[in-house]
Amino acid sequence: MDGSIVIISLPAIFRGIGLDPLAPVNIGYLLWMILGYLLVSAVLVVVLGRLGDMFGRVRIYNLGFLIFACASVALSLDPFRAGAGALWLIGWRIVQAFGGSMLTANSAAILTDAFPSHQRGMALGINQITALAGQFLGLLAGGLLAAVDWRAVFWVSVPVSVTGTIWSYLSLRETATGRRGRIDWFGNVTFAAGAGILLAGITYGIQPYGASATGWGDPWVLAGLFGGVFLLTLFCLVETRVAEPMFQLSLFKVRAFVAGNLAALLTAIARGGLQFMLIIWLQGIWLPLHGYDFEDTPLWAGIFMLPLTLGFLIAGPVSGYLSDRFGARVFSTTGLVLVAGSFLGLLALPVNFTYGLFAALLLLNGLGQGMFSSPNTSSIMGSVSAEYRGVASGMRSTFQNSGTALSIGVFFSLMVSGLATSLPPTLSNGLQAHGVPAATADQAASLPPVSTLFATFLGHNPIGQLLGSSGTPAHLSTAQRDTLTGHTFFPELVSGPFHHGLTVVFTVAAGMALVSALASALRGRQAPADRQTPDAGPTAAAGPGTTRSADDGHRSPASRPSR
Repeated sequence: MDGSIVIISLPAIFRGIGLDPLAPVNIGYLLWMILGYLLVSAVLVVVLGRLGDMFGRVRIYNLGFLIFACASVALSLDPFRAGAGALWLIGWRIVQAFGGSMLTANSAAILTDAFPSHQRGMALGINQITALAGQFLGLLAGGLLAAVDWRAVFWVSVPVSVTGTIWSYLSLRETATGRRGRIDWFGNVTFAAGAGILLAGITYGIQPYGASATGWGDPWVLAGLFGGVFLLTLFCLVETRVAEPMFQLSLFKVRAFVAGNLAALLTAIARGGLQFMLIIWLQGIWLPLHGYDFEDTPLWAGIFMLPLTLGFLIAGPVSGYLSDRFGARVFSTTGLVLVAGSFLGLLALPVNFTYGLFAALLLLNGLGQGMFSSPNTSSIMGSVSAEYRGVASGMRSTFQNSGTALSIGVFFSLMVSGLATSLPPTLSNGLQAHGVPAATADQAASLPPVSTLFATFLGHNPIGQLLGSSGTPAHLSTAQRDTLTGHTFFPELVSGPFHHGLTVVFTVAAGMALVSALASALRGRQAPADRQTPDAGPTAAAGPGTTRSADDGHRSPASRPSR
């Protein structure tokens, strides 16, 4: 929940610390408030999962709760304003993400250790779906709390994290024996630097550069992209040559592990795109068109997205339980087909849709993702031996978190590219049609598309601010001023260009969901839980590269990793 609660609360946070959302210089603050948490989570979970394997998963998990609690307190006490206030929040969000990564990197491994194979799917299903539902409940909680006070967005995690810290220290016990070893420092550094630089380059690629609407031609962005790829390639070479690597590349010899993580990565990208596009669609266009004040749209956007969370909560535990009995492949693949169908349905909706059909499509999407996530997680974690579950859990989280971070770069770039050609003339012509002088209208239309997109994302009506700085409203009639700054002018103006971008985004998301479904279907048949050894899953007694066929009931060994 804490990973997404800030997203919906950004309008209140920007107002609370005194930042102008339309100023291009503030776009960086906005991006890092969203992405700082995601980037750290994507980069560190493998490292922290490996440390859990070495020093004890419960120990690392408990320490993560303590760090998370301290960072939550610091976030709620931000003493600064403007840029300094934003940097305080970004810095402590990164610390909070470090603690959160210690939790997510080891939680699936702890559960896999604790539950027998015939109950593992249900246990991991509840864990995974609670996490995914929390991401969308965070949107609702952010809307509710931001309406009270922007600091309340951070207050809410303080009692939860403090209680969780005490509870975990009192109740959790190690059920697996840690395997001492050496830390792969060079591998850790190259992976963290490569992944961080690559994702940061993608992040800055959506900001304007010179006369271009995006920054993909910026030398620094290109350096980040190529430098990140180089460091990750170097990391892969390093991992094949060290005795105790942090990243068990031999796990990629396990078909269920590879297929499950590929499907998780693509699904996370599609899900992240859905989340951000829905926020923009609801806060910036649909809700204002239906009479909601821009200041109230974050709260109502969270409420109107509840069918998505409901679908998660219904399908997750059920599919997890059934996958224990009948295997993961059919449920995860069918779920992804439903997700793709929901994207195509959203693609067919007009911008000013009927809510009943919209809610049904969100419910379908949630059901599909719930059907996929639980069996997929169980399949991934059940495909490796016990001693590698921590690193496998971290690798799974890395793919999932990286997909969410990548979705921002991918889908915002697609949206900005679509807006760059259609929005400026639409905005200029619309303003001139209501009495705004051509020079002033052209100046307002020259605002970078990403600024307009983020204004829409923040539920902010930029028209009054753009015209007020030029003194134009004094020369307009009362009716003209009311029209330009009212609920409907800006949403109606951007709805056409936005729908063009939305078409591209949901088409790509549907394609990713279908490719994910194909990857899921190719994971191979896994034996139901009642046909596996009851104490340790399909590969407890073998190395990470061991699989079991459901057809013959025998194990087929693959190469073990170097110890």
